[in-house]
Amino acid sequence: MASPQSALRSPAELIVVTHGTDTALTPSVLSDSRSTEERLAALLPAAGRLVRIFGPANRLYTRVAGTPHEPVAAEYLKYFSVRGLTEGLDEIAARLREDDAVDGAYVKPPAEPPIAPGSTVYIEAADAPPVTPNFEGRQGYLDPAPQGVDARWAWTVPGGRGQGVRVIDIEGAWRFTHEDLLVNQGGVIGGDPSPDLGWRDHGTAVAGEISGDVNRFGITGIAPDALLRAVSIFGPGSAAAIRTAADALGAGDVILLELHRPGPRFNYEARPDQTGYIAIEWWPDDLAAVRYAVGRGVIVVEAGGNGAEDLDAALYDTRPANFPASWRNPFRGGTADSGAIIVGAGAPPTGFHGSNHGPGRSRLDFSNFGSRIDTQAWGREVTTTGYGDLQGGPDEDLWYTDVFSGTSSASPIVTGTVASYQGISTAAGQRRTPAEVRARLRATGSPQTSAPGRPASQRIGNLPDLKAMAAPH
Repeated sequence: MASPQSALRSPAELIVVTHGTDTALTPSVLSDSRSTEERLAALLPAAGRLVRIFGPANRLYTRVAGTPHEPVAAEYLKYFSVRGLTEGLDEIAARLREDDAVDGAYVKPPAEPPIAPGSTVYIEAADAPPVTPNFEGRQGYLDPAPQGVDARWAWTVPGGRGQGVRVIDIEGAWRFTHEDLLVNQGGVIGGDPSPDLGWRDHGTAVAGEISGDVNRFGITGIAPDALLRAVSIFGPGSAAAIRTAADALGAGDVILLELHRPGPRFNYEARPDQTGYIAIEWWPDDLAAVRYAVGRGVIVVEAGGNGAEDLDAALYDTRPANFPASWRNPFRGGTADSGAIIVGAGAPPTGFHGSNHGPGRSRLDFSNFGSRIDTQAWGREVTTTGYGDLQGGPDEDLWYTDVFSGTSSASPIVTGTVASYQGISTAAGQRRTPAEVRARLRATGSPQTSAPGRPASQRIGNLPDLKAMAAPH
């Protein structure tokens, strides 16, 4: 059967941002915020609920104490989502914007998994063999630079399998009963996983790249000793999922954002492919949530998206009328920089798996690009758990794929690399900060190459090289 990816979408989300203040939390600030919350809740239809994205107001201080957020913690009182409603969201947002306390109210388009446009995996009907073969030799992204990230070298170094590092994947669903995901996976700790097979295959494939078990069959993750858990965006929405993950992690741990959204250039009717999809941090609440996580010392790896977009385009500087007036384009970096590591999709080596997607490490045609993209990894021909084209049968726990793709496949390669590097650094007595890890990814690695019509000036960055990252500097 076919597993189409382009139809996978989360529900749209109605977000409200109040004016508030960017100051420390005080009794008067909390009181004002609660009054505003009560007034706005009264404007909703009976079935609607106004929910604070950053959790109960009286618990916010304990989350930000001792972090760079503490002096401006009141900022996080400004963000709300509206739940319980699915119809008339644009009209409700317009009504909320009429209130003087509201700085912005907008409907976020559905998030989707950033798998390559047009990807459809055909699952074999035949039974899996009695014993799963060892597919590790097909995981070329594990190999030494410049082909891969040199995970095999990292496994010989203390901490190089990701020991002591926790990772949380944020997307739709997973199959944590898979035969190759049984050792260092902690399951779903937030949200309501989608029942859709496509979301479940996607999450399973991501998990395998990062955390596939060490054994004699199937695949092996880049950082198999890291603890991998998951938070679903179904139920809380993406920003609240990021906040939940950040609260469950410590400084130096890792969040992976396996999502992209239709941006301002996208047109559902005129553009049935993924042209116009962008990284989710462009939306104010997601940006605030990423900055919240990074401020707590958590490393955030974010799919750059598959929209074939130049994220340096002036279009992205234009603030939508329903966004808060304080919003600034995060793709410009500077004071609006989220602090996340944004990942583009590059070609695997020419001829790998018998395919040719252009020169190795050249930008794949669907990948977004721009100065804000930090690093790249394979966006085609990724062997991992899930889907069933490499090994299928009726039991999902035995499925493997040879063709995972998009910034979907690139981002977990980077995430596994970051977890491995952090494990090495921790074993050496120095836990790395988000800024240090991002700078190291930009300063090292195998350089991007050019392809016809896709010059290296369309930046997706270097392919990580763990040996170079871990070298003394």
